[in-house]
Amino acid sequence: MRRPHSSRQALTVLAALHDRPQAWRHGYELMGETKLKSGTLYPLLMRLADDGLLESEWHAPVPPARAPRHAYRLTAAGRAFAEAALASEQRQPENRTFGLAR
Repeated sequence: MRRPHSSRQALTVLAALHDRPQAWRHGYELMGETKLKSGTLYPLLMRLADDGLLESEWHAPVPPARAPRHAYRLTAAGRAFAEAALASEQRQPENRTFGLAR
């Protein structure tokens, strides 16, 4: 049985968020960094938030002509999960090609 949030895509997002765990990150920024498409990234972000690994909030529009944007960052539980998941991936030689080494 697969561990929740152990897909390559989930680990890529967790690695990106773990690089700056206190920073609020917008989905668009994460799409560019992870190279995931919105149809993959946003449902994943919602699942991670639903499971208590991410917190999310709306940020005011900047500049005012833009719409408000959702921002995400790891919770304490999310940081611990990301560290454990990324360490586990580093111990798996067949997974080192994912670029998750930290």
